[in-house]
Amino acid sequence: MTNVIDTELDKPIDKVEFKPVILDFILLFIAVLLVSLDPILTRLSENELGPNATVFNRELIAAGIFLFWQGVLFIWQSQSNDLPSSQESKPITLGTLLIFLAVVICGEACLVTWALSLTQTSVANSNLLHNLPSVFAVLGGWLFLGQKFDKTFIMGMVIAVGGAISIGIQDLQVSPDHLIGDAWALFSAIVYAGYFLTIEKLRSQFSSLTISLWYCILSSLILLPFVLVFEDQLFPSSIFGWVNILSLSLLCQVIASIIFIYQLKQFSSGFVSLFMLLQPIITAVLAWIVFQENLSFLNWIAFFVVLVGIYFAQSGEGVKH
Repeated sequence: MTNVIDTELDKPIDKVEFKPVILDFILLFIAVLLVSLDPILTRLSENELGPNATVFNRELIAAGIFLFWQGVLFIWQSQSNDLPSSQESKPITLGTLLIFLAVVICGEACLVTWALSLTQTSVANSNLLHNLPSVFAVLGGWLFLGQKFDKTFIMGMVIAVGGAISIGIQDLQVSPDHLIGDAWALFSAIVYAGYFLTIEKLRSQFSSLTISLWYCILSSLILLPFVLVFEDQLFPSSIFGWVNILSLSLLCQVIASIIFIYQLKQFSSGFVSLFMLLQPIITAVLAWIVFQENLSFLNWIAFFVVLVGIYFAQSGEGVKH
C-alpha cells in the first residue's frame, strides 16, 4: 500500500505559489457538491432497496473500486524505482486498526443517531443540532490534537453555523417531549466531529486511498449482518436501481470521500466540517430542481451568510496544518 496518489497530487500544485489555495478550495467545493447529491440519490435508491441495503451496496461497490485502484498503483510502483521509500505507507498495526474502526463507528453512528432523532423530535430541531459538528471538531482539535484557532476563525465559524441553522430556527420547538430526540441529534453532531478528527489523525500515517479502502471494507463487514437480518433484498433488481446505486457509490463515496480525506492533510478537521455547512443548502437547491420542493428567500440568504462565515474563517489561524 502506498501514498503514490498523494505524491502525484502534490507534484503539480507545488510549482505555482497561488495554486494550492485555489485548488484546495475548488476541490472542497466539488466534494461538498457531490455529497449534496447523497440525499437525492439515496431517496431514489430506496425506491428499490431498504436503507441498510442501500448503504451496504454503496460501501461494497466503493471498496471494490478502491481495491482495484490500490492494486493498479501497487503494480505501477513495483515496476518503478524512482519513488523514495519514505512514500510507502506504514504497516497497519492493531492500534491503527482500532482507529480505522473508530472512524467507521463514528461515521455509521452519525447516520443512525440522526435518523433516530428525526423520529423523536422535529426536523427543525434535528437539523439545527446536527449542524454543529464544526463546533465539536474545533473543540476536539484543540483538546486532543493541539490545534490553535484564533478569534477570526471562531468569528467565521459562528457566522457560518448561524447561517446554516437559520433555515430551521423559525420552526424550532422547545418542548420536554423532544428532549430525547434533541439529544440524539446533538450526539450525531459529536460523532460526526469524531469522524473528521479520527480521519485527520490517520492522515499523518496513511494515504487517502488507503483510508478510504479500509473504511469501506470495515463498513461493509459491519453492515452485512444487519442487511441479511432486516432487509428483504440485498442487491438492486433493475437497471435503474443499479444506475442509482452506482452513481451514489462513485460520486458520493469514491470521489467525494477521496477529496475530503485528502484535504484533511491540508486543512484542519474543524475547517473541513465548517465547509460542510454548505451541504444542506446545496441539497435544498438540488431538491428544488429535482423534486420541486419549496426553496424560500431565507435559503438563499443562509447560503450567502455561510459563504461569508467561511471567508472569515479561512483567513484565521487553525485552517491549515
